Amino acid sequence: MIDRRTALAGVVAMFGTALYAPIARAAGVAATPGAAAGIPVISEGPPSVAVFTAPQRALMTALSERVLPTTDTPGAIAAGVPAYIEKLLADWAVPADRVPILAGLDAIEARSLKDYKISGAKATAAQQDALLTLAMNDQIPSGGVFFEAFRQLVVTGYYTSEIGMTQEREYLPVPGEYNGAFPYSQVNKVYSA
Repeated sequence: MIDRRTALAGVVAMFGTALYAPIARAAGVAATPGAAAGIPVISEGPPSVAVFTAPQRALMTALSERVLPTTDTPGAIAAGVPAYIEKLLADWAVPADRVPILAGLDAIEARSLKDYKISGAKATAAQQDALLTLAMNDQIPSGGVFFEAFRQLVVTGYYTSEIGMTQEREYLPVPGEYNGAFPYSQVNKVYSA
């Protein structure tokens, strides 16, 4: 089974040069400020500092599930994406890296209260989707910057989790026999090795 660092290195190619800085640091493709020579080990356990307030954490959790919802496979919450995001922002982000995420969450919360008279975390799925669409289209303060960074965090957290690697994708450490005439219509999952 591959580890999270190896999976992160594969994610780098997916996002290219616009990779969010904490993800690049964790994958080892960008220097970590204050780190000793070499790539530090991603520590286990809780985040080293609290990044989110309780309302921000609740909103971040709800929105992560809207980016990758539960379908026939588990969604972002089941894959532990919210904990991954907080850990990455606590241990791999400099304070300036956190600003777009925190400001975006605050702007979405303010817009939810204005438009729906309810906290974004308690809004319906359709309302949360509308709020994310506003952010994606840069129709809330710093929305575009927030959305791109947040989307990368959710996708990276999901596809480097055990659920993302083994249930969303099918893990085959050694692929089966070669069949050059295999019908494409029978391909069900993307394979990761």
